[in-house]
Amino acid sequence: MSQISLSQFADKMGEIMPIMMKEFTRCMAVELHKGRVTLPQIMILHFLEIEQEVKMKDLARFMGVTMAAMTGIIDRLVKSGHCTRIYDSQDRRIIKIKLTAKGDNLIKKINEGKRQMIIKIFGKISAIDREDYLRILLQIKEILLKENSNLAQS
Repeated sequence: MSQISLSQFADKMGEIMPIMMKEFTRCMAVELHKGRVTLPQIMILHFLEIEQEVKMKDLARFMGVTMAAMTGIIDRLVKSGHCTRIYDSQDRRIIKIKLTAKGDNLIKKINEGKRQMIIKIFGKISAIDREDYLRILLQIKEILLKENSNLAQS
């Protein structure tokens, strides 16, 4: 590919990203189509897998939604048996959310589907290109986290 302008790059990325997102979401399609969980719920389950126990306000901040909206999402995850609420014994206003065994099993199943899809796709790309892609994605991740951190401080 010849040198392209930043504007042309943005246009190409705008074409590519929806396709990539759709295809990577397909590995979660079984659970999504069964109506078991929504994409935002999967994001929350993944976050809980990493963080273990999370305060409701931190989940709302992570998802960029109000506490009321997060309460609704968590209500559905608790009702479906994927999460549980843990109340602080000293201050019942502090509520933490934790995965149940059912939620942990679901996110492991979804993660394995994503892993297999990544292996299938990136197995067709050279090791050097995979390393370059990963290096660039890690840079993007750092930029996004830094910008998100700056927004949270303002």
